[in-house]
Amino acid sequence: MKVLHVITGLGIGGAEQQLRLLLRHLPVRSRVVTLTNPGAVADGIEADGTPVTHLGMTGNRNVGALPRLTRLIRQGGYDLVHTHLYRACVYGRPAARLAGVRSVIATEHSLGDAQIEGRRLSAGTRALYLATERLGTSTVAVSPSVARRLARWGVPPTRIHVVPNGIETTRFAHDPTARARTRTALGLPPDAFVVGGVGRLTPGKHFDRLLRAVSALPDAHLLLVGDGPERAKLLRLAAECRAADRVLLTGAVPDPPEGPGERPDLPSLLAAMDVFVSASPDETFGLAVVEALAAGLPALYVACPAIEDLPPEAAPGARRVGGAVPELAAALDEVLRERGGRLVPPEALRRYDIAHSAEQLLSLYHRAVRGPRPVK
Repeated sequence: MKVLHVITGLGIGGAEQQLRLLLRHLPVRSRVVTLTNPGAVADGIEADGTPVTHLGMTGNRNVGALPRLTRLIRQGGYDLVHTHLYRACVYGRPAARLAGVRSVIATEHSLGDAQIEGRRLSAGTRALYLATERLGTSTVAVSPSVARRLARWGVPPTRIHVVPNGIETTRFAHDPTARARTRTALGLPPDAFVVGGVGRLTPGKHFDRLLRAVSALPDAHLLLVGDGPERAKLLRLAAECRAADRVLLTGAVPDPPEGPGERPDLPSLLAAMDVFVSASPDETFGLAVVEALAAGLPALYVACPAIEDLPPEAAPGARRVGGAVPELAAALDEVLRERGGRLVPPEALRRYDIAHSAEQLLSLYHRAVRGPRPVK
């Protein structure tokens, strides 16, 4: 089977890195088109052996990209087109149909209650999405929560399939040697209490609240993994809170890395932490929390569909907390006082193994292209 993946951009982000992981586990011939920003994840995908084409789209209304994408799809002779993220869905689904490809699957990665991909939802956004959704074969939701939102939007439930995000779980197993090495490389004291967070440094992630909560605990350090427009603001806030010497921003970290490098990879950075916090109130999945649990970390979260959609007590290391600064500080103080050892990753994480997600997606591919697979 020959599949073209169309994605809005390939800078470091959850959906982008999820695509790279899936490509490593999908037994089909694949190619990727990025409409904009062929960043670090594009380099990683190509290093893994999958070609990437940059369409050179300059903005949301660059309608000239539609015929270019249509020609590319027609020339490639693809059996199926798989689109990822809003702009790629809006342009990719009609382009596939114009090119004569009838099997078109879209993955909805980032639909929240009030935002999509960090931007406020509007009636126009919804109308355009629904108009192009009808051109596809089916829509994949990364969690039951996203599936329910799609149905409320007006996507027919029969066209919605849940395929959860996944991780390479064994890569995140805690490594005490990596913990010591990473703390030394980052200048973190061996016995420091390190609070961690991972994600784009944007307002919606509420890292400012987490920083204020950590600054209220004199014995705590904050390690944030990610980059984005809030970086300078967070550094100023750390100085205002007199915690600049206890706040460390590592920048974005591709995961998986392209190859051996001098910088610590994501599993090593998680190994250096003592507790993980996701302060965002509007997550569509919460992949970073899943990674933290795989690393044996206690995890505090304000919203995390990946955990909330599991049976009660399926992930005992994860706890929902309030998102206000005093609530975050109190929860962190409790973890600091208890300060237990590493946790055993919960069995429920098997549900979020990337190989399992790829198998589910492959079944949808076969159904879209060839009809339902025979029961063995």
